[in-house]
Amino acid sequence: MAQSTDTDEGDDRFPPEKRLEAPNHRLIEAGIATITDMETLRECVAYENAHQNRTPILKRLERKAAELRETEEEE
Repeated sequence: MAQSTDTDEGDDRFPPEKRLEAPNHRLIEAGIATITDMETLRECVAYENAHQNRTPILKRLERKAAELRETEEEE
């Protein structure tokens, strides 16, 4: 059966609240590490800004954005 989402990522998609509202820092780091595209990263930044606005998490998301840009340039 098809899942009703507006993306084609299917069951593998983790919404920002699952990535960023984990019970400990290591799980949040893992959630950020598994971001593979800029759209997901933007969603996570927007979620963090709207809900927690934690500077360390925003800085980690910024580093992840730099990693993704670097990867895109290499391709």
